[in-house]
Amino acid sequence: MTASAFELNGEVALISGGGTGLGLGMARCMVDAGAKVVLLGRREAPLKEAVESLGEAAHYRVQDVRDESALPGMLASVQEQVGPVSIVINNAGVHLKKPATETSLESFQQVIETHVLGGFALTQAALPGMLERGTGSILFIASMASLIGIPQVVAYSAAKSAYLGMVRSLAAELSPEGIRVNAIAPGWIESPMLRQALNGDEARSNKILGRTPLARFGEPDDIGNAAVYLSSPAARFVTGVVLPVDGGASIGF
Repeated sequence: MTASAFELNGEVALISGGGTGLGLGMARCMVDAGAKVVLLGRREAPLKEAVESLGEAAHYRVQDVRDESALPGMLASVQEQVGPVSIVINNAGVHLKKPATETSLESFQQVIETHVLGGFALTQAALPGMLERGTGSILFIASMASLIGIPQVVAYSAAKSAYLGMVRSLAAELSPEGIRVNAIAPGWIESPMLRQALNGDEARSNKILGRTPLARFGEPDDIGNAAVYLSSPAARFVTGVVLPVDGGASIGF
């Protein structure tokens, strides 16, 4: 195995929720590995800013992954202007922190629609091209909430746990066609969302760090490097896995 096994030269990665946070971290690592990236999101300003920071290998589309009817046309546009999509990263999502007694069915459904239905719709739209070429990598960005019980995030936990079933089923169905499907389960990663979630809550920060064997928060590039690996030839025999990138939090005590 050589260093070139971890390169993504000639690949085109489509990253939903790619303008900020983990999505931007993954995009940066993908570009560094030689890929072109196309960032999807609902707000143009952060997408444009992200692309400017990433350079000529980066592009964006203002796109809601829940808009199923618009996705095939968006994929065709990307193929024409950037190249055929060979990597899909389902990262778009919304967070909802509320006690179960205060979580309405409407808000629960919104979380499921963005994560689960949106992730499936984007994957489904990209599959015809991947199947025709007989190759591809699909990643779902899961969560610690997929693996351990976290209070007051029942809708988010349901959505992220659904990813694990989707990964296993899709991997079993698509791997014989040359398309690998995997997931990454990030731990607590430094980001504006994490800062907002902790919001000066020192006790919660200490609780998280106390159950994280590496005793620190992760960085977006930690997730990005894992995404590069799972999408690269180095992981050519890896499919259907859920890779925690969490400093050991899912096994810590």
